[in-house]
Amino acid sequence: MAFQSGFVSIIGMPNAGKSTLYNALMGEKLAIINPKAQTTRHRILGIKSLPEAQIIYSDTPGILKKASYTMHEKMMSFVQESMLDSDVLVLLLDVRATEIPDEIRQRFEKSKARKIVALNKIDTVKQDQLEAVMNKVAESFKADAFLLISALNEFNIEKLEKAVLEFLPEHPAYFPEDQITDRSERFFVNEIVRNNALKLYEDEVPYSLEVSTLLFKEDEKIIRLSCEIVVERDSQKRIIIGNKGEAIKRLGINARKDLETFFGKQIYIELFVKVRDDWRNNKNMLRQFGYDAD
Repeated sequence: MAFQSGFVSIIGMPNAGKSTLYNALMGEKLAIINPKAQTTRHRILGIKSLPEAQIIYSDTPGILKKASYTMHEKMMSFVQESMLDSDVLVLLLDVRATEIPDEIRQRFEKSKARKIVALNKIDTVKQDQLEAVMNKVAESFKADAFLLISALNEFNIEKLEKAVLEFLPEHPAYFPEDQITDRSERFFVNEIVRNNALKLYEDEVPYSLEVSTLLFKEDEKIIRLSCEIVVERDSQKRIIIGNKGEAIKRLGINARKDLETFFGKQIYIELFVKVRDDWRNNKNMLRQFGYDAD
């Protein structure tokens, strides 16, 4: 049998479980997972090399009905790009919320990629409800395959990957066998620190911040990190730091634990906070943070 290789993008609304599915398919915790919406901001490739195939999975930001900032526009451009350059598209729907914007539905159905609609979180509804929702979804979307899954419980994940392999084209591997992602180590540091900020802070604050790793120095037993947390207002800076620095200290402790698990090494991390007015609408800053603004 000829070798297969291709790009598989997972798209869907916020909180549909895309990152959970992505990690389950990869067998690696590459994407951060958080119950808050808009956790994923970038398109992250995960490269899974099998004896007979190489699957390049892509986690994408949740589809937003309205872009409030230039950053949101760039996030949605990642989704649109994924629908143009993928060999297989997986549209992930929460069984309790299956509606998506008409524009995305049309782009999905017009895509030349092979299409899979996966109904996720099936463990959260009763069997009779599930059958009704699945029938409605099958009538509402044009796709090559429809599947019921639970990404969290890894139910039917192997079945989904089998469907992906059936649709993957014959092609040589795109990446070396030992490479598992297109992202740098600094990117994952940024994401882990940002995810811990999402967990620790409330309201708009975690959505108004970005993280940039200024120093990544790896020795045999320890990795030394210096990270800058960028916010939009002085009031947000005060919240990030907290009373007598207690909040940022807690953020550093929590992030360090996750970083040590991720890298398998001791971590020393310093965190600093800087204010950059309206950075989510600043194209130069967005480019710095990897949003590739024009």
